Amino acid sequence: MRLDKFLKNSRLIKRRTLAKEACDKGKIMVNGVIAKAGTVVKSGDELTITLGPKSVTVVVDQLLEHAPKDEAQNMYQYKEQP
Repeated sequence: MRLDKFLKNSRLIKRRTLAKEACDKGKIMVNGVIAKAGTVVKSGDELTITLGPKSVTVVVDQLLEHAPKDEAQNMYQYKEQP
C-alpha cells in the first residue's frame, strides 16, 4: 500500500493530499529513510512522522483498504519514544 494512502486510511493524517505534502517536504520516514508518497509500506515497517514540533513513531500492524473509524487505530501501534 502506498504511504500516503496508509497515512490517510489509518487516520494518522486527515487527508491524503496532506499526507502527500508531508512526504514531499521530507517529514515522513520509513525505517529511518525519508520516504516519498509512493513508497510501499508493509506490516512491520516503522514510520516516523514529524509535524511541527512533535514527532511520532508507529509500527505498521496491518494494511486495510477501507478502515472504519473504530478499526483505523488497529492498523498501527505507537512505539515508545526515548
